[in-house]
Amino acid sequence: MKKPFKLLAAMAIVASMFMPGGEVFAQDSLDDFKEEQIKHRGETFRVLITANSEQEVQQLQQSFELRNEFEDHSFTADVTEKEFQALKNMPHITVEKVEILSIQMEPSSLIVSDEVDAAAASQSVPWGIKAIYNDNNLTSTSGGSNIRIAVLDTGVNVNHSDLYYTSEQCKDFTQQAPIVNNTCTDRNGHGTHVAGTALGDGGDDKKGVYGVAPNAKLWAYKVLNDSGSGYADDIANAIRHVADQASSQRVKAIINMSLGSNGESSLITNAVNYANDRGVLVVAAAGNDGYSPGSIDYPAALPSVIAVANLENRLENGTYRVANSSSRGYTSSAGDYVIQRGDIELSAPGTSIFSTWYNGGYATISGTSMATPHVAGLAAKVWAENPSFTNAQLRANLQNRAKSYDILGGYYAGIGDDIASGFGFARVR
Repeated sequence: MKKPFKLLAAMAIVASMFMPGGEVFAQDSLDDFKEEQIKHRGETFRVLITANSEQEVQQLQQSFELRNEFEDHSFTADVTEKEFQALKNMPHITVEKVEILSIQMEPSSLIVSDEVDAAAASQSVPWGIKAIYNDNNLTSTSGGSNIRIAVLDTGVNVNHSDLYYTSEQCKDFTQQAPIVNNTCTDRNGHGTHVAGTALGDGGDDKKGVYGVAPNAKLWAYKVLNDSGSGYADDIANAIRHVADQASSQRVKAIINMSLGSNGESSLITNAVNYANDRGVLVVAAAGNDGYSPGSIDYPAALPSVIAVANLENRLENGTYRVANSSSRGYTSSAGDYVIQRGDIELSAPGTSIFSTWYNGGYATISGTSMATPHVAGLAAKVWAENPSFTNAQLRANLQNRAKSYDILGGYYAGIGDDIASGFGFARVR
């Protein structure tokens, strides 16, 4: 149950901050205002509140219900506009709105298969999987043993026939409790689609969809709501949880984030750095903001994240073509084979991708969201074959694979490291 904000108590806290020595207002004084609670809070939004001390944090949490807690005396909470303005006026307190991130698919591209069995049988190995394996006659896939792929998304239908045996963890980070175990319900479809591309195993009858690395294990983490958007603090919480789980279980993990926003979130940046320092590889969708330079979304724009561009199933200048909708990097940092902020790193199939769907069937959609799990799956397959690799060595291996298949099709695509395709298309062989 949500705690209503005690407006007068908050004003008391403000007054207390002006006391000599910056003492925090006494708890019994806060209790005097318990009857002065606002009954109708109205529309709320998420904020990050940072105080000077843990004591101040505890004081503030008497008025604002904790959502997620972070280092440096910070926590997030849902507030109204009036509460937000009151917080902004408090000395010794900083407050900022939490970034909202969304899935990176093109909604107009969605085609849900009516004839489930027939559709699956005709595309058990979709074109993108054949392309990344460099084998047009491919009938099944393999690889990824002992590697975990954490899909941070709208949830996953872990009971889907093509994902049932790959699922190992199912958690929800969007509910009132920071983490709810054994539930990751997907009512959107996006997360289930992404998971199928990364590690679908074809199902018991082997007529379903195969992903890049079907022997990997799925960590399905719901961080986005049913409309496909979610708060940065929930996503940051999930990123850190992946790193902690991988460390405690002594396993290798890859994070797939087919999501993004135009603005950077310090919460996610810090969480990504936390995961990288603990050996996790992080892969994210570059975004679908068109082919103007400098349009990469966050977190893909972070140098510590592999940003993935979207390739179409058609050739131009002898190679696959980068989709017009796929975001581009900065021209100033092109050509150096060095990943900087806002650079594309790798390209992968992302247009008209057939994969698993939340209703137990299949669907075809497009976007950098769909390209990203191809790279996550490939990373799992390569890591399983080279278990001594660090996450940095794995990333370098993927970059070298991409250099051997340079992409020359699409706006701004050209020889070498370009702002459209990055290093190129990393493949199995």
